[in-house]
Amino acid sequence: METLILGIDPGSRVTGYGLIRCSGSDHELLEAGIWKSVEEDSADRLKHILHSAMAFMRLHRPEAMAIEAPFYGKNIQSTLKLGRAQGVVIAAALQLDIPVFEYAPRRVKQAITGNGNAGKEQVAAMLPILLKNSITDHLPTDATDAVAVSLCHAFGLRKGAASRSGPTNWSSFIKNNPNRVKGG
Repeated sequence: METLILGIDPGSRVTGYGLIRCSGSDHELLEAGIWKSVEEDSADRLKHILHSAMAFMRLHRPEAMAIEAPFYGKNIQSTLKLGRAQGVVIAAALQLDIPVFEYAPRRVKQAITGNGNAGKEQVAAMLPILLKNSITDHLPTDATDAVAVSLCHAFGLRKGAASRSGPTNWSSFIKNNPNRVKGG
């Protein structure tokens, strides 16, 4: 059975995406790139991310979206901006009934390289080895990070780890906790 998984590396100015097709233990990169927001106003940047994500998801209809969880750094403003960008992409997926799975950056690195402290270059270098095709050359790191997130989810599916014990499944949370979510 084939599965399409969209990986997302959220950012307030640059959001990386990577779409892979999984068939058993074979993983093929179909498309990867970035959605770049040049708008100065943060609300306009979020709107651009939302529209880009919705258009991509409508076109490709992935069965799941895997997204990198925000990294908690020292700068709270950067963390908030990153969380907003992540929320917009999650909302787009939920609007289209695409299940959402969230992975910590350390878990993604561990899944791809075997080392949770690996650098972006190490992660990017492993992708051609793990994918059927190697069109990852010359991709921006935001895109390679997104491909890594999608592969992390695929590996979890193969092992049966993409469940309650694994990443946060926001669709399940909403379904199981309707009283904790305000609808519009």
